[in-house]
Amino acid sequence: MSIATSRSDRTPGPAAELGGLLPSATEPVGRWSAAVRSRVLGELEVFLDCNRIGPVHGIAVDDIARQYIGGGKCLRSTFMYLGWLCGAAPEAAAVRAAAGLELLHAFALLQDDVMDAAEVRRGEPAAHIRFTARHRRIRMPSAAARFGESAATLLADICLVWAEKMLRESGITRDALDRVWPRYDAMRVELALGQFADLLNDARTEPELGAVLAVARAKSGNYTVRRPLELGAAMAGCDDGVFAALSRYGHMVGEAFQLRDDILGVFGTTAVTGKTSDSDLGQHKATTVVVAARRLADSAAGRELTELLSAPDIDATAVERLRTLIAATGARDYIERMITDRVAQARRITGAASLPESQRRLLDGMAGICTIRET
Repeated sequence: MSIATSRSDRTPGPAAELGGLLPSATEPVGRWSAAVRSRVLGELEVFLDCNRIGPVHGIAVDDIARQYIGGGKCLRSTFMYLGWLCGAAPEAAAVRAAAGLELLHAFALLQDDVMDAAEVRRGEPAAHIRFTARHRRIRMPSAAARFGESAATLLADICLVWAEKMLRESGITRDALDRVWPRYDAMRVELALGQFADLLNDARTEPELGAVLAVARAKSGNYTVRRPLELGAAMAGCDDGVFAALSRYGHMVGEAFQLRDDILGVFGTTAVTGKTSDSDLGQHKATTVVVAARRLADSAAGRELTELLSAPDIDATAVERLRTLIAATGARDYIERMITDRVAQARRITGAASLPESQRRLLDGMAGICTIRET
């Protein structure tokens, strides 16, 4: 698809253009979130068509970028748009502004895959693997793996620039953007610091659950729910009471989201996670599930957990044994109760907030959508 002018050169469409992205009282929240995701992906498609970078030495960089940009659930952009709806009417420019978070997420995923030496993303070879393979096919000089990691990092840099560009050119007013930029900058720094801390987060060091939760909160929980909600609320000019309620809600749901992700990291399948099924255990990740298992295990199970997690390489047989041990400790049930507790707290927060019933219902529904995921 070829677009002659960028979206920033067009007048933002009226609320009616959004075709009911503020649902009726009876419309399922899942249908609403699917409609928002569809609109976000459409905006991203337009943006990418307007910002093509084309092949680089025969490498289809755009195709690799789209693997990371277009295949997700769009939770971050949905929460940012929901934050907007808590203080303003449906607006096409707000959807475009929120869609830029998917480009920021692509940046984070690309870097995360390099740092974790991940092999799969969204069911396909990770970007650095694809770049490495291309290097080998065209018989370029230098080390193929080094080239692949460097190329993926550069693609992440491009996505980071695109994310800011899409927000800046969304059509949102300057006053609204001025309210967003300080929080947007703070979120990006928080994300990087969380990722930095995650580099040192290793199951072999036996960290405390509170420390692991703090890393998860900075790296993923806040960045998935709380900060996007705050960005949307700031952009819409929500009053202090609504903003504070959304922030508290986002804190609770963000933690619940990360706790669910930790369960999937141990027990999830590739079909659900889009990553190899042994990724967290194989990489010695000290997730909340692993840390809880060590705390809850009896002496014999604890010794075996330590022995398996301390091995330099954790093969498929060890991964299966670890899953069995972790489940037997009750750690999975323990983390499930933490998720349930946080979602309940979030719903109490929305129940007490000064919000229209439709927005309250969306917040409650999204709490379930992003924390109830099958393995």
